[in-house]
Amino acid sequence: QVQLVESGGGLVQPGGSLRLSCVASGFTFSRYAMSWYRQGPGKERELVATIRSGGSTYYADSMKGRTTISRDNAKNTVSLEMNSLKPEDTAVYYCKATWDRVYWGQGTQVTVSS
Repeated sequence: QVQLVESGGGLVQPGGSLRLSCVASGFTFSRYAMSWYRQGPGKERELVATIRSGGSTYYADSMKGRTTISRDNAKNTVSLEMNSLKPEDTAVYYCKATWDRVYWGQGTQVTVSS
C-alpha cells in the first residue's frame, strides 16, 4: 500500500521557519522524483520545489531563496525547510512522488499569521 505522510505544518509568525517532512512507503522511493506543492485558499495547487532521484533540485519562483528541499533515501523521507515565511505562504502543503506512477500525500496545513 502506497503512503505519503506529511508532517511538520502548523501556525508560525511572519518571518518564522518551518520544516516539513514526508515519509513514503509502498514503492521504491529512490527511483522517484519528489516534490512539494502547495494550495492556498482559493488558489490552484502550485509547485514549490522538486528533488530528482539523482539529487538535483528545482525551485519555483514563489519561494525560491527561502526554501531548501532534501531527501534521505535510507529513511524514505523528503523534507522542505522554509524560512522567512510570509502570510501569503499560508497553504496546504502536499508531497508528490513521480516516476512511472504519481502519488500524492494528504497534505499538511501551514498558517503564517501574527
